Amino acid sequence: MFDHVSIGVKDLERARRFYDAVLAPLGYERLSNSDGVIGYGPDEVGLWVIQAEHPVVADMQSGLHFCFVAPNEAAVDAFHAAAIASGGTDNGEPGIRPDYGRFYYAAFVIDPDGYRLEAYFHKGEI
Repeated sequence: MFDHVSIGVKDLERARRFYDAVLAPLGYERLSNSDGVIGYGPDEVGLWVIQAEHPVVADMQSGLHFCFVAPNEAAVDAFHAAAIASGGTDNGEPGIRPDYGRFYYAAFVIDPDGYRLEAYFHKGEI
């Protein structure tokens, strides 16, 4: 449905360090570096991170969050660990989320600008 999503941040260099670290385990890399804008994706940019004068104010009750697809459980674990090590905040350790489904393996973090992020892997039925 979406071609891409753009988010505004206060400090682009801080966001670059964070997103470089957390998206790498998921197979996404920084594909674009422009003045005030960076872009991430596997082959084409799907996430634009923009230095913004007035970024959206973080609101844990807004319902806004972004979920990234992970290739396996280890990638979800690495995403979570990298986020915490890079200035993010834990918002749900890696594990099965029975409320979402028996095979829904995910981790949740909050980036330094307050965006809620998730990495998700659908475990195969055994």
